[in-house]
This record gives sequence, structure tokens and C-alpha cells, in this order.
Amino acid sequence: MKTAAKAGNSQWILLLAVFVIATCGLVYELVAGTLASYLLGDSVTQFSTIIGVYLFSMGIGSFLSKYFSGNLLSWFVRIELLVGLIGGFSAALLFWVFPVVASFRTVLYGLVGLTGILVGLEIPILMRILQGRVAFKELVSRVFTFDYIGALIASLLFPMLLVPQLGLIRTALLFGILNVGIGLYLCWYFKAELRNASALTLMAVAALVIQLIGFWYADQLLHASEVRMYPDEVVFATSSPYQRIVLTRNKADLRLYLNGNLQFSSADEYRYHEALVHPVLSSLQDPQEVLVLGGGDGLAVREILKYPSVKHITLVDLDGEMTRLFRKQERLVRLNHSSLNHSKVQVINADAFAWLRNNQKQYDAAIVDFPDPSNFSVGKLYTNLFYRLLKRSLKPEGMAVIQSTSPYVAPKSYWCVAQTLQDAGFQTVPYHNYVPAFGDWGYLLAYRQPPPAWFAHLPAGLRYADSQTISGMLSFAKDQQVTGALQINKLNNQALVQYFEEEWGRVE
Repeated sequence: MKTAAKAGNSQWILLLAVFVIATCGLVYELVAGTLASYLLGDSVTQFSTIIGVYLFSMGIGSFLSKYFSGNLLSWFVRIELLVGLIGGFSAALLFWVFPVVASFRTVLYGLVGLTGILVGLEIPILMRILQGRVAFKELVSRVFTFDYIGALIASLLFPMLLVPQLGLIRTALLFGILNVGIGLYLCWYFKAELRNASALTLMAVAALVIQLIGFWYADQLLHASEVRMYPDEVVFATSSPYQRIVLTRNKADLRLYLNGNLQFSSADEYRYHEALVHPVLSSLQDPQEVLVLGGGDGLAVREILKYPSVKHITLVDLDGEMTRLFRKQERLVRLNHSSLNHSKVQVINADAFAWLRNNQKQYDAAIVDFPDPSNFSVGKLYTNLFYRLLKRSLKPEGMAVIQSTSPYVAPKSYWCVAQTLQDAGFQTVPYHNYVPAFGDWGYLLAYRQPPPAWFAHLPAGLRYADSQTISGMLSFAKDQQVTGALQINKLNNQALVQYFEEEWGRVE
């Protein structure tokens, strides 16, 4: 009876190992995809290629499993420990090598491929171990049931709990610890069946200690990688569910980076934000209701508050961590003049696309300050459908401005935005200015009815913008123009993202 009971228990312990394998394997895949989208942009491409490489590698691992013989349980434990170490430290390693390795994608896909091969080895070897313990039809159904349940749990926990609470490095290490912990438990439970059980147990304990140390010092590991990634001192860094937020400082300025991309330099951001806000608001007679989409740093809101006629500003930004930071962090509050804490300002943390679809209010002006369309999730905010929703949220005489990347570096991208606005029913006025941190930068005014007077109501005390400066922004050189037809950016083609990757890819 005891032998039968132990055999039954061993089945469920090994099936629990299947569950852990599936959960951990998917988490390592999600970590790699998320980290790649942070560092390389274009989340759709990154996730698609990583999933493809991972699944292909699992197929290779499954094929290679037939060459493993002898004490399969010992092989399984070794592979489990190796997967735990490689997968567990994958995020830390990728963050570490990104600033110093030219061919980062080679390291990324190599690591994903190696993890996939090891995970691909595990399930077939485990099925062979279980073959003599479980009837075949029960074996297949149980193994795949536990496999799919583990994958579901990982896919739900990853975005809702793990990344927001632990970050990528600790998430990967947590599941590495889980992998190694299962390996250690198998060493203890099956010690009579394992070859060199003592040596395997010692390896498992060493691997577990290393991972626990890594988990404890995860913040220091990430900080060390970011110190090498950014040219200046990192004074603040945090991860939100949507992006990695990093602030750096030198003697001259404070800089904000989102997912490694520079968003502003405090030394010259006023040039960008004055050029973004004042051409549109100074062309309206006493604007009262203003909508800001993006702009969670509050710097555009700071400029809007220079108009006494403005009674209410609605700011819609996806990332609550971003707006919280610019409401509370002392340096940043000084920079935006505490604009996000102003009584006229309402901050809404929501997806701008979904929010516009449900919005019933109409505004005098809209300031659209999204990140560049480097991936499809941002590219949807530059589509003709989005601009039709924007038009619906403006009064008939209302106007909008859209930051539209560099017409010098990316002229196709810039003029694609202009043509997409026109396709949505807007008239446009293109303009650009020079911002030292970025170079030549472009914007587009969008309206249905032209104002009685352009740029006639500029507030006093601006550091950069005046009527003469704004008039000069309207002129474009030959190398900032494009010849030939451009596609309209639509949800089902995301032509703008393709233009953007093509043009910016040449200079990065």
C-alpha cells in the first residue's frame, strides 16, 4: 500500500513540475518580449519574433530529447536547474549587455533560443519519466492540462501583478527561484532514484542561493546597467506597467527618458513646449476648455496656464506613475511650476483612444503630445480614426496641435501625419523649430475653420516664442519635403510606424 501511495504521490509531484515548467517558461518569454519592446521599440515586432524563436527552439529541444538516455530523472533535474539559472538571470543579463554590445539582438535571440531549447527538452523527458507510472491516455491529458493551466496563470499574472510590483529583473528571478526550487525538491523526494543525488542537491542549493542574492540585489543590478546606459548620473528610476521611467542629471540639465528614449532636457524643453502650445492657443480668442492628450510631465499644461481665459484643462495620460511623479517629485514640480496640482487641471489616467471614443465634451483646443510612433500601440494614436475622434471632441471653431516627429530626419513620417489629418477632415498648417536636445522638430496645426487672426494673442513673458519666431517656423527647406504619394496611416496598415522605423533606423 505504501509503495502504491508513493507512486501516486510521485505522479502528482512530477505533474506539478509540468505546471511550474509551463508557468516559468512563458514568463521568461514574456520578460524577453517586454524588455525588447522597452529597449528596441515596436512591441508587435519584438513579441512576434521572440515568440517565433522561442517556439522554434522548443521544437529543437523536443527533437533533441530523444538522444537523452540513462537516468532521465537526473537529466531532468539538471535541465531544471539550468533553465532556472538562465531564465532567472535573463532580464538582468539583457539589461547589462544592452549598453555595451553592438549586436544586442544576437544576444537577445540567442538567450531566448537557449531557454526555449531547454524548456523544449523538459516536457518530453518528463513524459518519458511518467510513462511507466501513468497510463498513456492519462499521461497525455494530464501533462498538457497542467501545461496549459500554467501558461494561462503566467499570462494573467505577468501584466497585472508581476511587472507592476516586482519589475522585470525580479520577476524573472522569482520564477528562476521557482524552477530551481522544484529541482531541489525533486532531488530530495527522488533521492533514491537519482544518480549522484548528493551532487545534484548541492548544485541546486548553490543555484538557489545565487538566485536569492540576485533577487535581493535586483535594484542594484538594474541601476548598474542604467549607469552604463545613460551618459549622465541616474537620479531616479522606476518601472510602471507601461514603461521604464529614468531621470538623469548633469551640471546643465535634468533629462527624462522613457524606455531609453529621451523625452526632454530641462535646458531647452521650453523651446519645444512653447512651440507646441502657443501657436494654437494664441490663434484662438479667449480659449476656455483645453484638452491635453499625453503630456504627463505637465510641461505643456504649464504653458496653457499662461492664458487667463482658460477655465479648465483636461489631461489624459495613460501612465499614472508618470503623472504622480510630476505631481510630487520636487525637481519636476519646480520644472512644470506645479501645473498638475493646479485647481484648473483634471488628470485622467486612461488610454487616450478609448477615452476619446467615450468623450462627449467639446473643447476649444487640443494639445496632442504623444511619444513618437515607434510601435503599433502608439501608432494607433496617429491614425485617421483617432483624428476623427479628435475632431468630434473639438468645437467647430476649435483647433488642435500634434507633435509629429522631425521633418528633417523623418520627412515621410512627418508628412504622413499631415496627410492623415487631412484625410480625417482637418485643414493643416505644418511648422517646425529647432530644439537642441532633439534637433529639428515638427508640429501640425489642425482645424476645420481658420481663425480670424493667426498667432495674435501670445501671452507675455515667453522665453522663446513670439510672432516673428512663429512665422519663421512655417518655412520648410527642400530636404524637409517629400515627393510622391504617401499612405494614410490607418489602424489596419500602420503605415506611419513603417515609415518611422525606416527613417529613424538610418540614424540610430
